[in-house]
Formats: sequence, C-alpha cells, structure tokens
Amino acid sequence: MVGGGAVAANAADLALTEQPAPFNFNGIVKDGQEPIEGVEITVSGNGVDETVATGEDGRWMVGVPEQGTYTVSIDTATLPEGVTLRDPSFESRELTIATSTSQGVLFPFGSPAPAPSEGAGGDTGGEGTTPPPGSEPTGAGAGASSNDFGAQVLARLISGLSFGLLLALAAIGITLIFGTTGVNNFAHGELLTFGGVIFYATTTLMAWPAWIAVIVTLVASAVFGWFHDWAIFKPLRRRRVGLVQVLIVTIGLSIALRYFFQFLIGGGTEGLAVDRGPVVQVGPVAMTTSNIVSTAIAAVVLLAVGWFLTRTRIGKATRAVSDNASLASASGIDVDRVIRIVWVLAGLLTGGAGILYTYFIGGNIKWDMGFTILLLLFASVTLGGLGSAFGALVGAVFVGLVTEFSTLFIAPDLRYAVALLLLILVLLFRPQGILGRRERIG
Repeated sequence: MVGGGAVAANAADLALTEQPAPFNFNGIVKDGQEPIEGVEITVSGNGVDETVATGEDGRWMVGVPEQGTYTVSIDTATLPEGVTLRDPSFESRELTIATSTSQGVLFPFGSPAPAPSEGAGGDTGGEGTTPPPGSEPTGAGAGASSNDFGAQVLARLISGLSFGLLLALAAIGITLIFGTTGVNNFAHGELLTFGGVIFYATTTLMAWPAWIAVIVTLVASAVFGWFHDWAIFKPLRRRRVGLVQVLIVTIGLSIALRYFFQFLIGGGTEGLAVDRGPVVQVGPVAMTTSNIVSTAIAAVVLLAVGWFLTRTRIGKATRAVSDNASLASASGIDVDRVIRIVWVLAGLLTGGAGILYTYFIGGNIKWDMGFTILLLLFASVTLGGLGSAFGALVGAVFVGLVTEFSTLFIAPDLRYAVALLLLILVLLFRPQGILGRRERIG
C-alpha cells in the first residue's frame, strides 16, 4: 500500500483565499487505491504554520508565500486503524521548494521495509521502491496521479512536449534574428520577461480583462522588438560594428533590462490574478487547464509562423535574406525592412511566449524569468541548426523532452544541465545541428 502522488489544487481550492499563494505543497493520501479523508497535514516554516485535512478524494494543499525549506508533517493519529507509515521518518521531514511552484509530497503506507533513499526534495514512495526523483508535478506541466512508472513517463512526455512548444515560440525569434543579421541576441530572454511583466501589470495591477491584457501585451512586445532594432541594432549595422562588439552590447543590454525589471516588480515572485482553471484528469495524468490552453495556443501559433514563412511574400523574403543577404539585396529585396519585420515578429512571438510561460508555470512572474531559460533557448536553436526556424522548433521540442524525462532519474534541479550536456555531445558529432547544413570554413 502506498500514498498517492501529487496533483495541483483546482480553482475551487484556490478560491478559498483572496490571493492564491504563489507556491504550495500538495498531494493525495491513499490506502492502496482508496483515498483517505480527514488526515491532517501540517506545513510549517518561514512564518507559515498551517494544518489542513484531506478531502473526500484524499487531496490536500497548503500554500506558502515564498520559496524555501519547510517542515511537512502528517498526524498519524488521524490515520484510519490499521494504516501506518512504511517509514516512520516520513512522519515529519524537511522539503524545499526551489525551482518549481508546486512540490508534491508522498506518504507511503504499509508494513515496514528498508528505508528508501530520499530523492529530490525528499519526495519518495512506491511499492517497496523509491520512485524516480522529480516525479512530482513541478507546476510547469502534467503530473502523474499515481506512482506507476508508466504514468510518470506519460506525464513527463506530455509536460516535455508542452514545455518544448513554449520554448519554440521564443527560440524561433532568436534564430530569425541570427539568420537575417548574424547576431546572437543574449538579451532575448528579456523580451520574454517583458511580455510576462506587461501581462502581470495589465491583469493584476490594473485588473484589466485577460483578453485586453493579451492584446496590449502583444502590441507592446512587437513595439519593443521594433525599438530594439531602431534604437540599437540598426545604428550598429550602419556603422559596421563587428559581431563581437554587438555580442557584448546584447550582454550589457540583457543585464540592464534584467535589473530594470527587478526595479519595477521587485526581486521576489509575483502571482498573477489569472484563473488557471481546474485540474483535468486524463487517465493517470493530471493537468491544469492552463497547461492545456498554453500548449494548444503555442501549437497553433507555430503552425501560423510556418505558414507565414513558407506561403507569404514577406516570409519568403525573410528566408531569402537569411540564406544570403547580399543576393537578396541584389534581387531587389529591402533587407533593412525585412530585418525590422523580423525584430517585430521576434518581439511578438517572444512576448507571447512570456504570457504563456507565466500562465504555464503557475501564474507567476519573476524579474529574471527569461534569463533562467535563455541557455535552453540557445540550446534549442543550436541543436536544430542556427538560422533555421524549423530547426529551432525541432530543437526546442527535443530540449523540452530531455529536460522533463531526465527528472525520472536525477534531481529536478539538474534537468537544465542535462540538456546543455546533451547539446555539447550533439555538437561534437554534428556541429551544424539536427537540421543545419554543413558549411565549409576557410
């Protein structure tokens, strides 16, 4: 017999408070397949000391205001007669919320067995075995509502595809800019953060309807992309500044924007006043409505971008400039105009990715949100092939799957490192990336 896995609370649970906590501990308490009602769970630490009882479905959730280490305890006196913890040390333990918004907690029941080793965040359990670290929902994807390994794999597959599609939205902007200008924009993560900040300001600070906030954010992001080119990169192109110097400019711009965002919204994590919707159970996998909506929108937008690049005149001109700017100019294409359109499109896509990403990871915004996944964006572009929009899509999905599947075997905190290690290995054997073309150097 075993305690159940963790599932995020639904909107009805969150509605119990005026302002949902940005982070939470949660889970399902089960005796075998039967949920147990009325079991008391206590979370304490960092100014929090809250006790909740499991509902009819065995679920519980305690919100906490900030990341950190907390003590999570189960009151064994409230367990039904005959139900005991398999490992007494699980009655009270310290768990940490570090890189996610939601930390699942398991309480394995049954006859005593050799103490399982503690996984990432102290989350263990299973039929006499320790489930892979990271099998709990992270607030950024699907979660398995059982400890079955197959369910965990399916949950990671869905979460990896969802995360990969969101990465692809922003990664395509990077690869289009590189293809048309040769610039690796290290301030691209701040374009994503900009979208999240504007969405936070319009929905939470100004209390505008979500659909108006989305429109305003997309327009502002497109203008922000245009401003990048008009104010910084076009003057640098006219002065024929070298790519190394431009690269340094993008790094400085990234730092400046990042701390400007910190000045605007503070150094903590802010919650958005946007309803994420109820939890949807699909077989053994539990997903919030926001996960499904974000993934569906990302897929539709990516299809639209593919159509734009292959079917429209401007899209074909963009590809021509990306292939050979000098030849495109000789053919009558206004290269500067194409580059400006690319910057606007990159701002639009990346700002939209900022909206979806904040919605996807739990309705939260942080000042360095885009910077934390910047290397994943560059890994996606490099894996797919620099300058290839379709390569960026393939690379992003690949990175998304690798980062999520890796949490089945290693601590979730290390999942991004695995993706970057894989990038190094791929480039050792195929330097041009998955869809890139071999080029002669020298």
